Amino acid sequence: MNLQFEELVGVDGARIGVATLDAEKSLNALSLPMVEALNDQLGRWAQDDQVVCVLMRGSGEKAFCAGGDVRSLVQACRAHPGEVPPLAARFFAGEYRLDYRLHTFPKPVLCWGHGYVLGGGLGLLQGASIRIVTPSSRLAMPEISIGLYPDVGASWFLARLPGKLGLFLGLTGSPINGRDALDLGLADRFLGDDQQAALIDGLLQLNWQEQTAVQLNSLLKALEHEAAGQQPEPQWLPRRRQIDTLLDVSDVTAAWRALTPLSHGDDVLLAKAAHTLNDGCPLTAHLVWEQIARARHLSLAQVFQMEYTLSLNCCRHPEFSEGVRARLIDKDQKPRWHWPDIASVPQAVVEAHFSKAWEGRHPLADLSDY
Repeated sequence: MNLQFEELVGVDGARIGVATLDAEKSLNALSLPMVEALNDQLGRWAQDDQVVCVLMRGSGEKAFCAGGDVRSLVQACRAHPGEVPPLAARFFAGEYRLDYRLHTFPKPVLCWGHGYVLGGGLGLLQGASIRIVTPSSRLAMPEISIGLYPDVGASWFLARLPGKLGLFLGLTGSPINGRDALDLGLADRFLGDDQQAALIDGLLQLNWQEQTAVQLNSLLKALEHEAAGQQPEPQWLPRRRQIDTLLDVSDVTAAWRALTPLSHGDDVLLAKAAHTLNDGCPLTAHLVWEQIARARHLSLAQVFQMEYTLSLNCCRHPEFSEGVRARLIDKDQKPRWHWPDIASVPQAVVEAHFSKAWEGRHPLADLSDY
């Protein structure tokens, strides 16, 4: 199952639940069994009065979690062309329930977001109440390259970034470092990569019977102070004004045309972002533009319900399968997009991605009842 659970006992008998993603070779990518097992275990910990907090982490030095197991999803899509594969319906429902549970968990959840924190991994991090990044952290929603779209609640957290930065990150898949994550409100604490053991030891020393929030805050502040000198230089907040100006346009076609010429510019970061967009999926760009616009007026539960609809429809259309084939399966890096020109994507196709792909009640309708 590639997932380990343990409970550590503190000095006052309180227990710390530790969930470790343990699929180091795949950079701890989330499979359906991992999603379901983690959700079930969190449910048990939520009900256990002896468990006072939860720590989520990933094994190995390279990544907390590099996203979902999209290869398996695409294999299922190929076996059900033009349809919603049963695996996809189950995986996305399970993943979004897990993310929603984290966002609404009744106890502190600390997430150690070191190394690559991509796609589904960023969804887990954003659901945690204490989001920890490190000098090695590289956070991104890179779905533009595989013909999907930024899901796992990204409609919610990208729409709430300063100015046009959320739109920019969704369109370009650009990575952000630990300092960026703090600047943009995507992380709460910056600790050193070597401080995880000290964090766990500190959690076990706390008195969880009284003034817990004060003690926890003091522990994190002390550890963060020790790591202050390791923070990298900010990348994206200093470029906000330029990005806001470039994306001050009326539609996604204009946004694409404003950003892609930057690939020939002198700013290395913006050039890489523009290059990724230019090689990315035009349909995804349309979905990013639309999902962020719609999410501004939605609750968190409604965001996951919308994303479930989008995800199932992406499995019915060809771009997702083709993107994963080119990037991750055949690795020829030459996706043959069905709509290769941003201006050629029919609006009816974009709208169809937001239309229900099941019979009866929404499978995630009960999220609104939490």
